[in-house]
Amino acid sequence: MPLGLIIGLTRAVRRKRTSSLSILSSKRGPRDYYKGKNCKPTGFHTRKGGYVMMDEKMPRYVVPDLTDFKLKQYVSQCPRVANAGSTTAESSGSAKVNVG
Repeated sequence: MPLGLIIGLTRAVRRKRTSSLSILSSKRGPRDYYKGKNCKPTGFHTRKGGYVMMDEKMPRYVVPDLTDFKLKQYVSQCPRVANAGSTTAESSGSAKVNVG
């Protein structure tokens, strides 16, 4: 009896970790399993196959007024060349160490 218990415990240790098995994707689930994209529903389905969108469930985006904002919304594809005298390693105070 104790020998069977020990063999069963060693088999459980040799199996795959349970953390990798707990991740459920649409490939590991049943054929009709749809995980979704972590989106909130914006309405509900009716009995006749329609969909009613509710105004309370629609997302509201708060956009600030950017009329006098100094930065522009475009990032140039051609960056400016930085000075060769100041690098990030020198400005942060770290020194190079030669090993050898």
